[in-house]
Amino acid sequence: MKVVILCGGLGTRLREETEYRPKPMVNIGTRPILWHIMKIYSHFGYNDFVLCLGYKGNMIKEYFYNYEVLNSDFTIELGRRSDIKIHNSHDEDGWRITLADTGEKALKGARLKKIEKYIDTDTFMVTYGDGLANININELVNFHKKHGKIATLTGILPPSRFGTFSLKDNVIKKFTEKPQTVGDYVNGGFFVLEREIFDHMTHEDSCDFEIGVLDKLAEKGELMMFRHSKEWMCMDTVRDVEYLNNLWSSNQAFWKIWE
Repeated sequence: MKVVILCGGLGTRLREETEYRPKPMVNIGTRPILWHIMKIYSHFGYNDFVLCLGYKGNMIKEYFYNYEVLNSDFTIELGRRSDIKIHNSHDEDGWRITLADTGEKALKGARLKKIEKYIDTDTFMVTYGDGLANININELVNFHKKHGKIATLTGILPPSRFGTFSLKDNVIKKFTEKPQTVGDYVNGGFFVLEREIFDHMTHEDSCDFEIGVLDKLAEKGELMMFRHSKEWMCMDTVRDVEYLNNLWSSNQAFWKIWE
């Protein structure tokens, strides 16, 4: 089953970073957030990826084209560039990655329609290139297969953007940064879809995914929610980048479910 990752947006709310690189290439630790997302899927045995590229997509192409030499020791003989000897292996051995240009201005529905030709199974997965979770992908897929509908999205309870605290007599007893809110579930990505969904999309750049596709499926009773009550977070602002990097550097990265 292929995993499609939407990597083409402008990331305007993270302009400090995305002025120079596409949002999925913003680092957590020494690796792009895109790599972290792919590691989540790979942990469950899903190693066949399709990346929908747009804004500064060449940087993503270059990263994976040069992945072996960037992440390994190697020997090269000048004048014979094809004779590169890689000296060590890495845990991403066996990843198959299709990098597809889907246009700089296309909305998400159009991006998905443009990679339809690369989907060769009835069921496939899609997620955003900026969201992380300690999600059990196998449970998500099993849930989708059982209900028999066209689409499943993962519902999450988003963390608060502000720290909260418990108070007694003006003394703070407990402070919690990025606490989980109590309320309505929202779309957290991590979709499982049937290829019938392509019938609801067009190649026009104005074709969106959430508005015009998912909302229409919901009206027809063809959209289900997989409940993810554990941790989730997206990288939307510089503050989010700093927070995720702090989690990673302090060995508290909730999404690192791989060893």
